[in-house]
Amino acid sequence: MMLLPCPWCGPRTATEFRFVGEARPRPDPATATPEQWRHYLYVHANPCGWSTETWYHRAGCRRYLSVERHTLTHEIRAVRDAATGTTAEAAP
Repeated sequence: MMLLPCPWCGPRTATEFRFVGEARPRPDPATATPEQWRHYLYVHANPCGWSTETWYHRAGCRRYLSVERHTLTHEIRAVRDAATGTTAEAAP
């Protein structure tokens, strides 16, 4: 079972959250080509190692979190509020 340390609710199981995706910059809607949008929406890095992801706490505080997670071991290095960047300590 993977625990995510929510800055507001404390450690919770991953079943309370919804995985949103890799955290990466969104293309500018005014200048992006259709190919750039397709790449942004459908092409993912899927690395084996540390990755920054966005998660939504749907069964708790209903906030978006930016989570640094190791994709192989599920170790959590840091959790931040995705909107403000406020950092919370990761659970041991």
